[in-house]
Amino acid sequence: MNIFDHHYKEYDAWYEKNRWPYLSELEALKKVIPQEGRGLEIGVGTGRFAAPLNIELGIDCSQKMLELAAQRGVNVRWGLGEDLPFLDDSMDYVAIIITICFVADPLKVLREAQRVLDNNGVLVLGIIDKDSFLGQFYQKKKSIFYKEANFFRVQELVALLKQAGFDGFTYYQTLFTFPDKMNSVDKPQEGFGEGGFVAIKARARKDF
Repeated sequence: MNIFDHHYKEYDAWYEKNRWPYLSELEALKKVIPQEGRGLEIGVGTGRFAAPLNIELGIDCSQKMLELAAQRGVNVRWGLGEDLPFLDDSMDYVAIIITICFVADPLKVLREAQRVLDNNGVLVLGIIDKDSFLGQFYQKKKSIFYKEANFFRVQELVALLKQAGFDGFTYYQTLFTFPDKMNSVDKPQEGFGEGGFVAIKARARKDF
């Protein structure tokens, strides 16, 4: 994960250079993120999602990124998604945006998210769908960041979510063309299969 410490400025600058896809992703996430309650983002990065979505807490393993997230008003802590430094049932919702494709043990991260969530707490994920035109492009492009990524199909991720104790799935998709071709915000649509970015909402089952 040193790549994010080494290239944190390039990572953060992407959102400035790609305003329309960034805002489109935010709109899709707003469809599924709770509007109140104690929230945590695993893999908060530079706070580009946590800050505008009003997610109170953020954890990441890149100290450089955490410094920028803190400047954006996020309460940050260094750590790993596989070993969250939070008590059982202590969160109303958890967000994992893009990060799931970079972690060493995705199932363990999802189980940790389930552990810290209240009963019926909400997990929100944002992914680049492996099967989408954008997922296929990024896999071939091998950019500084995505060359390290393990992309997921939506169905693959849902299978892991079920193993980790989640159900009640909702999907919204956006990014219907390549980011550099966009000149406005894409309105999010329900479901998946057409958009490059998919926001997934799931419910924690504490009787699991």
